[in-house]
Amino acid sequence: MSRLRPLKPQELNAAQRQLYGQVSGGPRAAGPQRFRLTAGDGSLTGPFNVFLHAPTVGAALSSVGEAIRYGTSLPARLRELAILTVAGHRDSAFERYAHERVGRSVGITEEEMRALRNLDDLDLDDPAEAAAYAFCKQALRKRGVDDAIFAAAAEQLGEQTLVELTALLGYYEGVALLLSVFDVGVPDDPDGVCHAGCDD
Repeated sequence: MSRLRPLKPQELNAAQRQLYGQVSGGPRAAGPQRFRLTAGDGSLTGPFNVFLHAPTVGAALSSVGEAIRYGTSLPARLRELAILTVAGHRDSAFERYAHERVGRSVGITEEEMRALRNLDDLDLDDPAEAAAYAFCKQALRKRGVDDAIFAAAAEQLGEQTLVELTALLGYYEGVALLLSVFDVGVPDDPDGVCHAGCDD
């Protein structure tokens, strides 16, 4: 049980309704869905229900998440590798639940996901992915990166993508903290029928 009760659509105030619509009807709900955005009672799952409890801050966080997921130069597979690196670092059940499903859809293998759960070494053929993974692991573990790791990542990714990747790490670490503090786990029926257009 989460420390925050699930907020159902009929009990939301105006600010909460606006944020609810942003999550349930925005980019996250468009196209194929790999994880549940809403529960059977209409409440939002994962961090999105947490966002509703403080809708001004929650809306800003939601917008940052949308920008990172849908508005960056990060290739989809590299993006999901980075998110799952955060999930492994923070042992975040919801982030793992959601983004392993997304990861499979962009070509992350089961062997790679097993390694990501423990931040084990990965034999990545793509030099940009290899540099990004080394960057993410060190940034999360040491709260910074040394010159060699930075230079390799900058060479492979470029400055814009490296800024976007670092922002991704900060955002998903923040989400993992919210999930941990408020004891938010995966949905009770994670493989059940989705209520926001899931294609599973």
